[in-house]
Amino acid sequence: MKHTHGATIRAYSDATDRDRLADIWLAASRVGHPFLSEADLLDQQAKVRDIYLPQAENWVVELNGKPVGFIGLIDDFIGGLFVDPSAHGRGLGQALVRHAARLKGNLDVEVYAANEPAVGFYRHLGFVESLRRAEDDEGRPLAVIRMHLPA
Repeated sequence: MKHTHGATIRAYSDATDRDRLADIWLAASRVGHPFLSEADLLDQQAKVRDIYLPQAENWVVELNGKPVGFIGLIDDFIGGLFVDPSAHGRGLGQALVRHAARLKGNLDVEVYAANEPAVGFYRHLGFVESLRRAEDDEGRPLAVIRMHLPA
């Protein structure tokens, strides 16, 4: 366990964390991805809970013993970084990315171009754009930016 700003970063436990992290994903995605419909978000939430969380290497950030965010890694790729909107602005997302960089060295991430706060967040941490594509993973006409953080 790593402590930062009164927060603790710990490994994910599928048995106790899965539903809470899926709820955090939904709350954060409603804020960060307002261009997606509620139906799309709910469909994606089920995939996060049932497919992505079990497959990824997840790290959870807690405040006062309660999970408030997580980062999901597939090797050195950030499959997801989500912090409950009620805990935004406290450096928790940065702490999770720094934790992942210590573990992995290089990092890559993909973000929606329309999610300008996320693009700015990653730029602030030193990520640089490496690729841009016109459609997301579901084939929707939403531009996606791939960004890279060198070790």
